[in-house]
Amino acid sequence: MLEVEGVSRSFGSRQVLHDVSFTVGDGRMTGFVGGNGAGKTTTMRIILGVLSSDSGTVTLDGTRLTPADRALFGYMPEERGLYPKMKVAEQIVYLGRLHGMSDAAATKSTTDLLDRLGLGERANATVESLSLGNQQRAQIAAALVHDPDVLILDEPFSGLDPLAVDAVAAVLQERAAAGTAVLFSSHQLDLVERLCDDLVIIADGTIRAAGDREQLRAQHSTRRYELVSAGDAGWLRAEPGVEIVDFEGGYALFDVDSEQTAQRILRDAVARGDVGSFAPQHPTLAQIFREVIR
Repeated sequence: MLEVEGVSRSFGSRQVLHDVSFTVGDGRMTGFVGGNGAGKTTTMRIILGVLSSDSGTVTLDGTRLTPADRALFGYMPEERGLYPKMKVAEQIVYLGRLHGMSDAAATKSTTDLLDRLGLGERANATVESLSLGNQQRAQIAAALVHDPDVLILDEPFSGLDPLAVDAVAAVLQERAAAGTAVLFSSHQLDLVERLCDDLVIIADGTIRAAGDREQLRAQHSTRRYELVSAGDAGWLRAEPGVEIVDFEGGYALFDVDSEQTAQRILRDAVARGDVGSFAPQHPTLAQIFREVIR
């Protein structure tokens, strides 16, 4: 498990991180979200040792990270860092060798990754000849080639079309399923919500929410319910303790003042006729994000 504990950082008189703490579990996908300038990239660079912190620690399985540990991480920066005139496969094999892989192992890993990421046919093309989306895929392959135990990815889905997003997501999910700790930042909140086990939300250099995705959704839930029934749901308008949010025919979205009211509404709905569904509505990540950064 990767753990960031009490990390702060200033640039001159401007403090950009304030006591940042969160964990990235082994075998889990952790989404790191926040607006521009929130502190995501600075935090990632401190994890990787590219920047130092003013205070706080970064540990792996309880032990403070060393340069040797960090050399075995997989990292994809937001800005592209591949050599533009090198061939794609040649470059990724080279990076694998820098991580201590044999030529045969680096070549096999590179071939497998490029095929999985939809770049197999462009393996012998130069990086500069690729589209921006394909350059992004090549950058991801470079981060994965040495099969790292920890992956740190800064905006890995930026500039990818939907098919490329699916290909990259599948590869990252496989790595997480095999035990890799994956931390990635993204502005695409719907994608983070779909892929991630855990979420970290940062704003103004401060962690506003962190933890298991479903637990966070439950913590930020209101008492909001959706009713779909065969009959007209207009009778809800007269019910005490109920506030209608949306209504049309047999569909109603509404807030209640207590769980007891919700159970009473369900009993009444069943007594009035066929109930297609009755379920609590949990907030989306976008809704949680807007709430916690206020």
